[in-house]
Amino acid sequence: MTFVVDFGSEWCSSCWVIIKNRVYDVTEFLPEHPGGAKIILRYAGRDATAAYEPIHPPDALDKNLSPEKHLGELNVAGATALQKERETRKKTKDEIRVEQAQARKPRVDRMLCLGDLEDVAMKVMSHKAMAYYSSAADDEITNRENARAFSRFFFHPRILRPISKVDVSTTILGIKSSIPVFVSGAALAKLGHPLGEVNITKGAGRTGIIQMVSSNASLSPSQIAEGRLSPSQPLFFQLYKHGDNSIAEKRVREVEQLGYRAIFLTVDAPVSGNRERDIRAPYELEEQEREGQPTDGQTAGEMPRQPDDTEKEIEGQKPNLYGTAGALLQNMDLDMTFKNTIPWLRSVTKLPIALKGIFSLLSDAVLAAEAGVDAILLSNHGGKCSARGEFTNHFMTSISTVRDSALPPLEVLYKIRKQRPDLFDKLEIYIDGGARRGTDVLKALCLGARAVGMGRAFLYAQSAYGEAGVVQAVRILQREIILGMRLLGVTSVDQLVPELVERVDWQPLLAHL
Repeated sequence: MTFVVDFGSEWCSSCWVIIKNRVYDVTEFLPEHPGGAKIILRYAGRDATAAYEPIHPPDALDKNLSPEKHLGELNVAGATALQKERETRKKTKDEIRVEQAQARKPRVDRMLCLGDLEDVAMKVMSHKAMAYYSSAADDEITNRENARAFSRFFFHPRILRPISKVDVSTTILGIKSSIPVFVSGAALAKLGHPLGEVNITKGAGRTGIIQMVSSNASLSPSQIAEGRLSPSQPLFFQLYKHGDNSIAEKRVREVEQLGYRAIFLTVDAPVSGNRERDIRAPYELEEQEREGQPTDGQTAGEMPRQPDDTEKEIEGQKPNLYGTAGALLQNMDLDMTFKNTIPWLRSVTKLPIALKGIFSLLSDAVLAAEAGVDAILLSNHGGKCSARGEFTNHFMTSISTVRDSALPPLEVLYKIRKQRPDLFDKLEIYIDGGARRGTDVLKALCLGARAVGMGRAFLYAQSAYGEAGVVQAVRILQREIILGMRLLGVTSVDQLVPELVERVDWQPLLAHL
């Protein structure tokens, strides 16, 4: 369909798209687009709003396209025609499924655990959102083992202790948190809910916890900062460093001026992991639409497959292996080093710096210590990690990656407790990955963690119920942590000590049965 656009007297024969009734010339941007030109060309001359908005901050066009590429607003006839097309467009099967699930979902106050929130989210989210949020690297072994690791640790509760008054608050980087849990950086919250990350910001502000914001959030850092309940509400920023230092510096200075309290420099994901569930999502949606059509599997107007089609497909265009997530990392700096990158970052900001992603506690951690470190975050995103070494002074570092078959963070924490307990006297240690219950948080704290990060849990909560879902998630964790501490016989987080937990591996016993 062709829309008439007010371009003045200038005639334009370029590749353009429509976003929120405005027209943009993206011809020169096609080869630079992180996800490849094919994605944009799919919407050439058409309305791309629905595809664009969930995965791009509103200011992305201003930052990536020069003003002369902003061609103007649709005229009345074009806007009317576009609105008519939107109203008459046939809904997809996935959209119908989501609407029906939204109408049937239970009240938020009936959510009793984080698993309940996740179950509702998986019903009301689009297939694309489900695939992105739930996907992990390769065979997703580490993603599963992160959670299973907590089942190998058991409590040794104390009895006959006064437990009427329990304080579950702590501090993270010197900032008070109502519970020893923070929101880990996770991208694209608008895939799950139209308001996106602001749901988490407002929910975190209402409940007194800290939110870490991703560079790849679907809202801009300024929009998220504006969503705070007060200017003093703390936010951390997870920085994916751009390969161009000037662009990276501009981003760092921006979040510093907005009042963010720390920078988490991400070095665990210089390239995207192989998230096959996410990559398959578009193909699965196509198959959903084909179901029930009397055309032997092909869509209307599509010719039946021929014997030589496979050869043509091999020689044709390569499939999009980026998925929703992969394209977000295409501009990452692939040449970061301890020697150059950390001093550079220190030169452009006075904020505390979190170095997110050390794979070896024996070698890289020593280099991190030489750079200056005062905390570590043990984490993986379906990845491979190890942990040994000394950390001191000024930076925070995270052990994390996007590869499969990684040791679960809780196991890394346990190794540090057994092999280098002196580290807990020198720095704060956090973990991220696999925690689903307040008791999981308590196990990590008993082993020495200062706090536990959760990412997916809050994405699911806000996808299911928006801000109310985030508040309910924190209330669930608070209730479970208080109950767990009482049953352990402790009344403050500093009383959670290693003697209260024991690691028991049941598998060797089961092998003899």
